[in-house]
Order: sequence, then structure tokens, then C-alpha cells
Amino acid sequence: MALKFDYIASVLFLAVGVLFIIGSRQLESSSYGSAVGPDIFPLILGGALILLSIRLFYETFITKNPQETKEKLQYKPFLIIFAATLFYILTLETIGYVITTFLFLFVCFQTMERSKVILSLIISACFSGLVYFLYVEILKGTLPDWPIWL
Repeated sequence: MALKFDYIASVLFLAVGVLFIIGSRQLESSSYGSAVGPDIFPLILGGALILLSIRLFYETFITKNPQETKEKLQYKPFLIIFAATLFYILTLETIGYVITTFLFLFVCFQTMERSKVILSLIISACFSGLVYFLYVEILKGTLPDWPIWL
């Protein structure tokens, strides 16, 4: 990718990370029936985004690329992942966290690399199940439950 794009992206991601942290500080620290409040996830996400943007900025700064090569934009994968994200947002409450997250991750992994179907299934299932278990059972948080018809 072009160094100028990486430089601009790192600065924008740094700003978004800072905004996430500022926004999370304005949320309540606890919610009804949950030991983990709604402010934790945006706080952690903002911190991770800041750290990753600093790393990207550093790598962009030390990299020397005399040849600026243009890469072809990949619209089809972008549109597939965008549609999967919309599906995820619209069905999270009705289908439940585990199933929706599994489907979202599987579609995204297959969009990025089609040849590894079994690995995509395993990673998607393990990630969605593990996050659900850790957040609900260990941290006593709440996530959209399994659908009623299951």
C-alpha cells in the first residue's frame, strides 16, 4: 500500500481511538444485571486502536519506498464484507451473538481467503463460542442470547 495512505490512515485511526476512549468515559460504568459495564469494550477497543495506529505510523515512518505503485481497488470483497456487517447488525438481537458472530466471521474469512473452509469454520466457531463464554460466564456480562426457536 502507498506510504502516504498508511500515514494518513494511522493518524485517522489514532483520532478514532482517542474518540472511543473519550466516548467510553461518558458511558455509565455498570449496567443492570452485569458486572461489566458498557464502557469497558469501547475503552479497550480505543486503546487497541491507538496502539495499532502508533505502530502503523512508526512502520510508515521507517519504511522507504521509492516506487509508489498503484494497487487495484477490490470492490467485490469490500461490498461482501459491508453486506455481512449490515446483516450482523440487523440480526444480532434476533439470532443471538454466537450464531451471528460465527456467520459474520465465516463470511469475512471466506471473502479474504476462499481455499481454507475447514479452518475458517473452526476459527469462527471457537472465537464466537469462546468470547461468549468469557464475557457471559467469567465476566458476568450480557450478550444477545440464543434464539427462542433453538
